[in-house]
Amino acid sequence: MSHIHLHRVLPYSKRLMNAVVLPGETVIDATAGNGNDTYFLAELVGEKGKVFAFDIQESALAATAERLGPLNDRVSYHLDSHANVDRYVERPIGGAMFNLGYLPYSEDKTIITKPDSTIEAVHKILGLLKKGGIITISVYDGHEGGKEESDALIEYVQSLHQADVHVIRYELMNLRNNPPFLIAIEKLRDFEEVTRIERTES
Repeated sequence: MSHIHLHRVLPYSKRLMNAVVLPGETVIDATAGNGNDTYFLAELVGEKGKVFAFDIQESALAATAERLGPLNDRVSYHLDSHANVDRYVERPIGGAMFNLGYLPYSEDKTIITKPDSTIEAVHKILGLLKKGGIITISVYDGHEGGKEESDALIEYVQSLHQADVHVIRYELMNLRNNPPFLIAIEKLRDFEEVTRIERTES
């Protein structure tokens, strides 16, 4: 009898990207951090593809560039908020990855992703995304400010029209110490501006 293996959040986000991103496509790492996702995406798109990597910390982009080595010719680095993604990237893109929170192993954990800029980035990337493309968002809410961002993001994705996108939340529920959870958004049809619906209390 075969066994089904439940993936942790980060491997599952990569599995989703593997399913939709094609060699030669453009993709986005919205939070470069230490470069793990950038490296994965650069390998995924191949020699003819392009990764746009964003971070507001110069040290993060430097660490990412060091990590990628010979794959750096596939990456365009931007020391800027992911909320400004539309200034650099043209549609269509194959997919995008976010890892929210603070820079791993950083001494300064006060520099974190924020609700407004995260939601603006997601909203703009949805317009850039190809039909069938996916955005994965690894959400960490155990740090100061994390719960506010998590709540705002959930409220936002729940407002997206079901004709435009499908949204899932994936998490392992019995892990301790505020484990991350994953939000994944699949684009169902071609559009440049996603429709939002106003939810009312019944």
